[in-house]
Amino acid sequence: MTRHIGHCNSSIADLKLTDRILCKNTLILGEEGSGKTNLASKIRDFVIANGIPTLYMDFSNPSPEEVETRYKDENFNYMRFDESDEFEAAFDEAVKARKHIYLAVDPGFFSNKRDQKSKLSRTISKQELLEHYYYFFHEIAQLGGFYTRFEDFLLYIFSMIHMKKYGLTFLTQPHEIFEDAQLKLLFSFLFLGRCSNANYFNTSALRNLERNQFLYQRRLEHKTLLFNEIVGDMVTVDE
Repeated sequence: MTRHIGHCNSSIADLKLTDRILCKNTLILGEEGSGKTNLASKIRDFVIANGIPTLYMDFSNPSPEEVETRYKDENFNYMRFDESDEFEAAFDEAVKARKHIYLAVDPGFFSNKRDQKSKLSRTISKQELLEHYYYFFHEIAQLGGFYTRFEDFLLYIFSMIHMKKYGLTFLTQPHEIFEDAQLKLLFSFLFLGRCSNANYFNTSALRNLERNQFLYQRRLEHKTLLFNEIVGDMVTVDE
């Protein structure tokens, strides 16, 4: 199954999602207004069309009215995380029914101590979710409340990758940590969006991209002696 979501800027080739994305990981990186949410919604639609339930975690903790209209389709099931028994029961019921869940989350519910696992951490690490759900992590800005550094949150996310049956999509604004080549290898698809700081990714070309234009990088299937080669192209994603 494939789905057209845009086109390459340097050729007549289509930009398509394929079944590979269901089990691999995607990084969507760009400044506010660059089109990250638009791209993520297309990946979500593709995952849903393949019959896989989704857990979309929005760490801006929006109310239902603040969620973008594009997510309010027939699969939209809004929940706001809290630590009550009532939430736990409702969440477990939704997961059991394989509903697509849009979870508004205050990152302050994460523990700020390394030796403590918060109830939020335990909730999103449930075996039912790890075995059956495709995850979306929508990180708006620096996550307050989770340890003390953004790197700690990433390490937490990556600790889940090897336990999951399906992949995950991670949306975030630019951060120098993504310059790390080993970190990039944890993602099979990278959509690098508009960046305001020339130091990010060592290129000034990304600073002036219009909305929905991305440097699309992907890992090839065949392996080299060291790692799967990453290739890329400038692309425009359909609105």
